[in-house]
Amino acid sequence: MGKRRLKAVTEYIGQRKPLGGLLFLLPRIFSSEYKDSAGGDDEKPGKELLWNILVELERLLIHANIRYPVYFAFEDDKIDAVLADVKRNDATGLPATATTGGYKLVVTAPEPRKLAPPTMTNIQGWLPGLKADGDSNQLPTIAIVASYDTFGAAPALSVGSDSNGSGVVALLEIARLFSLLYKNPKTRGRYNLLFGLTSGGPYNYNGTHKWLRSFDQRLRESIDYAICLNSFGSVDNELWLHVSKPPENAYIKQIFEGFHNVAEEVDLKVGLRHKKINISNPRVAWEHEQFSRLRVTAATLSELPLAPELLESTGGLFDNRHFVSEAAIFRSIKLVAESLARHIYGQQGKNVNIFADDSSLGVNPSYVQSWLDLLSRTPRVAPFLSKTDPLIMAMEKELEVHTVEVNVQHEVLDGMFTFYDLTNAKLYIYQVASVTFDLLLLLVLGSYLIILFSFLVITTRGLDDLISLFRRPPSRKVKTA
Repeated sequence: MGKRRLKAVTEYIGQRKPLGGLLFLLPRIFSSEYKDSAGGDDEKPGKELLWNILVELERLLIHANIRYPVYFAFEDDKIDAVLADVKRNDATGLPATATTGGYKLVVTAPEPRKLAPPTMTNIQGWLPGLKADGDSNQLPTIAIVASYDTFGAAPALSVGSDSNGSGVVALLEIARLFSLLYKNPKTRGRYNLLFGLTSGGPYNYNGTHKWLRSFDQRLRESIDYAICLNSFGSVDNELWLHVSKPPENAYIKQIFEGFHNVAEEVDLKVGLRHKKINISNPRVAWEHEQFSRLRVTAATLSELPLAPELLESTGGLFDNRHFVSEAAIFRSIKLVAESLARHIYGQQGKNVNIFADDSSLGVNPSYVQSWLDLLSRTPRVAPFLSKTDPLIMAMEKELEVHTVEVNVQHEVLDGMFTFYDLTNAKLYIYQVASVTFDLLLLLVLGSYLIILFSFLVITTRGLDDLISLFRRPPSRKVKTA
């Protein structure tokens, strides 16, 4: 779909013309069965244009009032042949009618039903720090958080490889790296580490809000700061640290300088963006704002320079595995892990490399790739994820491997939207013959039957009997009394 066609679709939807449905054909690259070199830094021709078009298309479909069903399908040889035939007929100026024939599209699916209030699942893991002998004070805590669910115009295609699959992958790898340090008392830091995989991200981080509200006051007050991971998969080498407190705040300065110093070592740039929150406004653009509303120091690290609008950058049609750079994710993981480690072990400003690439503490590319592959073929729209969904169970099990005291929290999503079931259906395409063909066939069959009948009468009774069939019978006079 080019920009010209997108414009035509926009105008057509704006005119609110009655339709039986709208079908979009997506390139094979968006199919989970598509096999190609994924995650490369080199952009293929037209890839960026396709990305921009899908961003605009999804924005249109989400915000427009469309009164007919919208379907998505992947291009393949069979459907390409049908489309080519339709284009040829269209080029001749002969629209599909009863006399010219055409194709009939049938979707076999039941009537969509309204879903009950959906359940969100939050998963948390804990790495306890090491207390000094005789120290009765509670250790400070650093929270590493990532929202894992997605939202899009096509829920079954909302895999969110970048937003926020990359953040989830980063959190799991960081948990794995620090578990290697914390399992040895000699290298265990004097900070507790709290890992949180939260739901409800597209809906003002509703799951994060309820997760934080479940904390007791002692735990909440122990949080030194929280770092929220959001979208690392861009090929660009620039990340942004989004904060709610003023940049002049001494603690914000310390956090930013820690990330900024490490960024130069891993070929990244980190900028600082301040966005003041309005507590009376229910809109929450960044996950760290839920912490800030409870007066907990927090920041979001993201490739996005500006806060997205509601339901944007939430893992929609355009957020695909083939648009994600694995190298960018590796660098971002190294940045976060190294910055946290230097803060925990008091090595800020020093030229140390705790997670060196050639050591046992280096980032594991195979681990990152395997989780990125899994997330990139798993739609994660919260209303369609059950409590026992295989992905949720897998993430819980993975945190159990690397952390202790893993807890799972189930909460009901606040009623912002009404959701309906049925995210997949089967499309059948039938080739319909024209009425002219049917009439011609009827004429041929009729002629054949007449000839056959005449032949049988002549051979069995004679020609006179056949002629007598077509003679007018003699009229009979009615006798009256």
